[in-house]
Amino acid sequence: MAKIAVASELRTPQWLQLASGDEWTISEVVCDAGPMDKPFEEQHSKTSIGVVVNGTFKYRCSAGCELMTPGSLLLGNKGDYFCCGHEHGKGDRCVAFSYNPDFFEQIACDAGVFKARFHVPRLPPIRVMAPLVARAVAFQALEPAVDGEELAMQMAAQVIQIARGVPPSRSAGAEPGALARVSRVVRMIDHDSEAPHDLRSLAKFARLSPYHFLRTFEALTGTTPHQYLLRMRLRRAAFRLRTESAKILDIAIGCGFGDVSNFNRSFRAEFGMSPRAYRAAR
Repeated sequence: MAKIAVASELRTPQWLQLASGDEWTISEVVCDAGPMDKPFEEQHSKTSIGVVVNGTFKYRCSAGCELMTPGSLLLGNKGDYFCCGHEHGKGDRCVAFSYNPDFFEQIACDAGVFKARFHVPRLPPIRVMAPLVARAVAFQALEPAVDGEELAMQMAAQVIQIARGVPPSRSAGAEPGALARVSRVVRMIDHDSEAPHDLRSLAKFARLSPYHFLRTFEALTGTTPHQYLLRMRLRRAAFRLRTESAKILDIAIGCGFGDVSNFNRSFRAEFGMSPRAYRAAR
């Protein structure tokens, strides 16, 4: 999702990439344009969903013109021209999800939507989107507990279903063979939780598309694959902290954490104390 620049001073929004894959990107976009800055026409380079975090601005595209407010979702199709204006206040901050169109279309198809183009410029703040919007807004702080690819897929599927008026698909857990597929994946993770499993490799093992696998796994286990794997690694780390004298760094790496700071943060979030304090309490 591109944003407005200030023509008079050539100011452009500040982009900070938070996470990315081959076919998707999550970025924080901060714009400081104000009432004195003239908006100009731009073009979406990819399929775009922008979560407005704070500030307000007017978004105009071929689908219409809407006031964007915190919690609302800006929608853009690849190739569409648009402009944003800040006539009534200065600046805004968004979390932008960008998708290669073919990837977005595959997610839409898996979600039961067979026309992946947006016909409305925005979704207003609505209750059904609130949990996902909250995770997007807090994504940077929630890592590594929230996987970027899982969040990007969930955002794409839920937004396109609502925007196109398609009801959510029936429970993926009720589909034939779903239980067996997920059970095989869980057993494989249990056998080697230290391996660098990711959503695509697990989906390939289950012989499902990434989004279909994500939806099926969550329906049957109550958690996403990333959250399941993270919690399993944390449980194993907690056991080793209580039963071994190895260095915390070695335990973190041995349980699949490549970054000890992420391990410390995740452990504290899960157990309410640092790994060092947990070990001392035994």
